[in-house]
Amino acid sequence: MSFARTAAAVLAATALAVSLTACGASSSPASTEASTDKTDIKIGFNPGPYKEMFQGGIQPILESEGYTVEPVDFTDGIVVNVAVNTGEIDANIMQHPVYLSFVNAKEGIDNAPLVQIPTPRMGLFGGKKKSLAEVADGSTVTVPNSPSNLYRGLLILRDVGWIDFADVDDPNTADLSIITSNPKNLNITPIDNAQQVPALQDVDFATIQGNFIVSGGLNYDDALAVENQPVQFSNVVAVRSVDVDTPWAQAIKSAYESQEFIDYIKANPQYSGYQLPAWFQ
Repeated sequence: MSFARTAAAVLAATALAVSLTACGASSSPASTEASTDKTDIKIGFNPGPYKEMFQGGIQPILESEGYTVEPVDFTDGIVVNVAVNTGEIDANIMQHPVYLSFVNAKEGIDNAPLVQIPTPRMGLFGGKKKSLAEVADGSTVTVPNSPSNLYRGLLILRDVGWIDFADVDDPNTADLSIITSNPKNLNITPIDNAQQVPALQDVDFATIQGNFIVSGGLNYDDALAVENQPVQFSNVVAVRSVDVDTPWAQAIKSAYESQEFIDYIKANPQYSGYQLPAWFQ
């Protein structure tokens, strides 16, 4: 699989989103001007570890520089992106660039990645079954229902040898029809990401997104397999494209890239095993 092709597709999707915005977005931003003198920052979060990580490692840095930060909780990935576009919030921290491009195109908005952040990996967990060896003909497996994360789930199932599928250039187009081999006749069902942990007791296996692994109280030590996470599936801070170079956005970026934040992550064992940005090296 060529992830270079995937990255190119993500860039193409972003270009499409920009052109859609020019033609008329479904949700117009509060202003097309960059908010350069902002000192009060609202950050949107979905369930997962990112809010705790931000409040523990990033917010103190920003506050020491004179910023006031307000976290805002959301439960939906589309809504939290539209909220950035309309100016309800200034940034969100909950998604990878592939999903960001998908929402941009779907909603006709123009949000942009600001900086990569440490990201928990997707994992394969047992529900009724407790080991890979227990997979049987007709075993039930849930995968996330958003196309790009469904694709990540299928990658894990392929890595453990349970299925095979045709390569795709854009993970945002993935669905179950790309599967070309399913020798165990697995009953693979896409369901809402947030329902995968509660539904785990009712299925044999599930490939679960990292933030829901953490928020759902699962332990990576119990995972039957963990993804080899491609960088385009590592999460980012997202802001409006027009705000990327503003002082407050660059302050967020600098805080994530600071030695203080690196030390914070390394000192907290709950972040062990996360996919780390290149600048952690």
